[in-house]
Amino acid sequence: MPPEAVALEGYTGYFADARRRGYSGVAIYTKRAPLAVTRTCGWEEMDAEGRFLQLDFGNLTIASLYAPSGISGAARQSLKLRFLDHLLGLLAALRARGGHHIVCGDFNVAHREIDIYDPVRNRGVTGFTPAERATFDAILASGWVDAFRAVNAEPRQYTWWSNWPQAWIRNLGWRIDYQIVSADLAPLVRAASIYKEQRFSDHAPVTIEYDVAL
Repeated sequence: MPPEAVALEGYTGYFADARRRGYSGVAIYTKRAPLAVTRTCGWEEMDAEGRFLQLDFGNLTIASLYAPSGISGAARQSLKLRFLDHLLGLLAALRARGGHHIVCGDFNVAHREIDIYDPVRNRGVTGFTPAERATFDAILASGWVDAFRAVNAEPRQYTWWSNWPQAWIRNLGWRIDYQIVSADLAPLVRAASIYKEQRFSDHAPVTIEYDVAL
């Protein structure tokens, strides 16, 4: 990352980096100092890939995660499924603590048919397999809410586009980037949007506004 991205004026950045340079990692920028910083999801192999970061602000925790994509082959897809199962347990532990929780990031799963441009053709493709979607179902059934869908039920709301010709222009995308929140926060979601005015990545930023004070 260039220095101007690491040190944003008015913010302090917290990072969980992969040991392999340039491979992966997550970050959170904040104007207020957290009470605690956690850079582990409790799984050493995934921690080595910089997959999870959590900041605690008293009664509110905010986490950033990056799930493996699974696209490079069967071994990585198996690892991805294990990560999602591990995440289910991690999220259950967070909920058991009480308080408010927001978990943001690239889950690398299009949850429902509305979240992918061609659910029929892509059924069974990594990122839209029954096993991955079932785990996402289990996460939401355990007391979590998809914050974007709490206020936006419109179709064709995507956050990632492949490099296929015309995919971005024709909006042939997937919604794989989420903010999931503990159920108590769902009524406090005020707005949700996906930034598409410029394209600077194969992903687009997701902005959620909450009526929550730190």
